[in-house]
Amino acid sequence: MSDLIVDGAHPVSGTIRPSGNKNAVLPMLCATLLTEDEVTLTNVPEISDIDKLVEYFRSKGSRVERNLAAQTLVIQHDFRAFATSEAELPVGIRAAVLLLAPVLMRSEHLIFDTEAKGCALGVREIDPHLEILERFGGTIAATHPYRIERRGEIRGADLWPDYASVTATETFVMIAAVAGGTSHLNNAASEPHVQALCDMLAAMGADLDGIGTSKLTVRGVGRLNGTVARVPDDHHEVATFLAIGAVTGGRLTVETDMGPHMTLILRQFGKLGMQFEVGEGRVTATGWTRRITEPYTAEMLPKIEAAPWPYFPADLLPHAIGVSVGCVGDILFWNKVYEGALGWSAELLKFGARVHLSDPHRLVVFGGNPLRPAQVEAPYIIRVVVALLLAAIQIPGESRIKNADPIRRAYPHFVEKLTSLGAKVRWE
Repeated sequence: MSDLIVDGAHPVSGTIRPSGNKNAVLPMLCATLLTEDEVTLTNVPEISDIDKLVEYFRSKGSRVERNLAAQTLVIQHDFRAFATSEAELPVGIRAAVLLLAPVLMRSEHLIFDTEAKGCALGVREIDPHLEILERFGGTIAATHPYRIERRGEIRGADLWPDYASVTATETFVMIAAVAGGTSHLNNAASEPHVQALCDMLAAMGADLDGIGTSKLTVRGVGRLNGTVARVPDDHHEVATFLAIGAVTGGRLTVETDMGPHMTLILRQFGKLGMQFEVGEGRVTATGWTRRITEPYTAEMLPKIEAAPWPYFPADLLPHAIGVSVGCVGDILFWNKVYEGALGWSAELLKFGARVHLSDPHRLVVFGGNPLRPAQVEAPYIIRVVVALLLAAIQIPGESRIKNADPIRRAYPHFVEKLTSLGAKVRWE
């Protein structure tokens, strides 16, 4: 594992374009298994999880042509090869669950080892995915590892899950698109990356209503066609660069078409004193007052809540926490998605911050403290590495973030991009 060395308090300014969205490209790549036709993806980010999926597809006889410079990926699958090979899903990436529905459609059975992992965000259950497969006609024939079989026709189903799961919603739309009959999903996730998958499926011939809402209706069409689909810009990366520009006293412009999705994100960042300008095809960080916005209700503590879209994204809550250590004023952060995802906050104490972890979901940061550079330990959580970076990059002097490699999984060439903008950051 590599360490990230951060020499803070240098303005980060200029213009940058974000990478394609990791959380969009992975389900989009898995959805290519729903057609035998050629599919082309553009704006494809250079991340390791894609490499693992591509390696898996090639092992099953798929044709994959990838141009890193052009950020394109062309893929065409051989259904006969999938039907005759051992359908064992890859381990080591959380995105493996997104293969459940399309592989089951291709192979009529699959083996899934629950050792597949992503970030260390506590227990990430697969029950919602298995329930979807069962409701559509799949059978759980064995567990540990799981063996799932398709013994008859995949038919439409109506589901109303306990909560709005992004990956479960993506599993639903992929299998419903090619199932017989009409399917309905209440309590659907609606994040920008979910919308991107739905838009891609629609371009492939799927019949969907309710994209971007909490209720999806999908009329199965049996066969999907090839298409050319653009991976949307990563709104998490957009927010990351904007926050870095603001807390370093720079003026940083991100050229992106994600502006319409950034409204609530920028408003929450604004509670931390960060200032922005939004224009056509760009968002600019213009300043940072460091002052927490106080609510009109004097008895209330200022707070930022993270919950499923269209709430403030849970993946950006660590960013806000990292910024807040340099603020004047106190603020409550509430993660309504992940249990125990705030335990890393004790590392902020090493910078001189004062924080209090109230319970597995809520954290209070007390502002106005003199900060100092520090050596901190990053857990295996992509966004937490960014949070520690946001704390370190606002503090004069050199800090070390140990075990920072997870950031490579979602931020291609991140250090190179930052240094081109004036940041003093390096790997060691």
